[in-house]
Amino acid sequence: MRYINAGDLLPEALVRELQRYVQGACLYVPVDRAQRKGWGERSGARAMLDRRNEAIRRAFRQGASLEELGAAYHLSPSAIGKIVYWK
Repeated sequence: MRYINAGDLLPEALVRELQRYVQGACLYVPVDRAQRKGWGERSGARAMLDRRNEAIRRAFRQGASLEELGAAYHLSPSAIGKIVYWK
């Protein structure tokens, strides 16, 4: 994360107001919850896992066993069972 000098970004009146609470320290401003992205949305990991899980469900419906799918996807049969039964 890159730091930004508040004096370069914020109006002078707001900087003075912030200085009433903190001076010369690093301040983290969290993302507004309404704009926050869910896990893996920014990196694409969520979409990749969704595609993988759908492929696992499709193979299971076509007759592949939990053990076969576990070996193919490097997951335990228990983890495969959670994917195919909990959707």
